[in-house]
Amino acid sequence: MFKKHDIAAGIAIVLSNGIAFALWWYYKDAFDHYLYPVLFHALWIIPVLSVWYFFRQMKIPMVQLSALSFIEEKQESSLGWFRHVLFPMRMVAIALLVMAFARPQSKDSEEKTYTKGIDIVLALDLSSSMLAQDLKPNRIEASKQVGINFIQSRVNDRFALVAYAGNARTLAPLTTDHARVSFLMDQAGVGDLEDGTAIGMGLGYAVNRLSTSDAASKVIILLTDGENNVRSYPPLTYAESAAEFGIKVYTIGVGKNGMAKAPVDKINGRYRYGMVQVSIDEETLRSIARITGGKYFRATNNRKLEEIYAEIDQMEKIEIEKNVIYNYEENFFWFALAAIGLLALEFVFRHTLFLSATG
Repeated sequence: MFKKHDIAAGIAIVLSNGIAFALWWYYKDAFDHYLYPVLFHALWIIPVLSVWYFFRQMKIPMVQLSALSFIEEKQESSLGWFRHVLFPMRMVAIALLVMAFARPQSKDSEEKTYTKGIDIVLALDLSSSMLAQDLKPNRIEASKQVGINFIQSRVNDRFALVAYAGNARTLAPLTTDHARVSFLMDQAGVGDLEDGTAIGMGLGYAVNRLSTSDAASKVIILLTDGENNVRSYPPLTYAESAAEFGIKVYTIGVGKNGMAKAPVDKINGRYRYGMVQVSIDEETLRSIARITGGKYFRATNNRKLEEIYAEIDQMEKIEIEKNVIYNYEENFFWFALAAIGLLALEFVFRHTLFLSATG
């Protein structure tokens, strides 16, 4: 027949194992990661100690103190019952220490994106023939608008702007200030430079802008509607220089096939228009593209020009690298603190309140 103290010990054991199991069950998935999850097997020591504790209590006789008064006897009996609370405190402390040594950690991920942009120079023809109206409202305005849209769509790239006609000028060096380059392109117009079509000079200026670039990819988009008529700057010579610097040149011939309404002369500062045969040196433009590993395009209308820039945009993709860094936050401290607190409380109770009951 079990004594009352045996029943109290049994209750203490059930509480010990129940609380320890509940702690494990609740916290096993509460954190992202445990550094040493194998240590959870150490929790099996709790049921082993529980069996040992139960049989040990069965062998300890109930303390009888006949000399005490009735009240003291009753108090001693109550303390004998409540002394079994020390065992659950010790077992729960063990469970908490196991959780602490298993090193629960919370994981916080941080994604870092590295983009390798492209250095691009836009070389824009500002010769008077760019006022031809086969593109709407004319070639120059259509080219500028599509070019500005292209600049604004490529936020990770650096752009430079070169304008050329009878001579050439750098309007913007390589920069990430896309708003500035877009503004300068919008302000550029026919008449800013001496009239003519110095394709070679425009290409030479563009190559010079990229000659010192260390970008992984270097690109020139050269747009013109005519033939090179400044012989002292042969385009193919500068194409070979571009190839030596690893610069790819995309050439765009602007203008429809056949006749187009374009300036024929200038009287009192105003252009007079007439129907003019469209003449683009496509052979030279193809050769420039071939030498540098680029491609030649022909834009006969606004939509075709937009499609050309869209194709170049797809061909010149930026390189994106993503690194995911995981930061782990340690959470063992609170388990260790709770375990130490329980063990300290158990020690105080054992050596004060339950001293006579456990002695």
